[in-house]
Amino acid sequence: MSPTILIYNKYRFFFNSREEKRRHIHVATADGTAKFWLEPIVGLADYWNLTTKELSELKQIVEEKQDEFKQYWDRHFNQ
Repeated sequence: MSPTILIYNKYRFFFNSREEKRRHIHVATADGTAKFWLEPIVGLADYWNLTTKELSELKQIVEEKQDEFKQYWDRHFNQ
């Protein structure tokens, strides 16, 4: 199950089932995907078919929402 955490413009932010323990968030668009670490600092983990401009915008959103994403992570994975 991949719960949607946030829809922002054309971006869908979500978690995959527990693929690994380190907190992270996935982002999908019709054009590509990205994965960002939420700890110890926000950082790009992986991406596919997104521009530098999109990745920069996404990183900014993740940085602004990281506390909220961490809370959702903890609730979803019962931590």
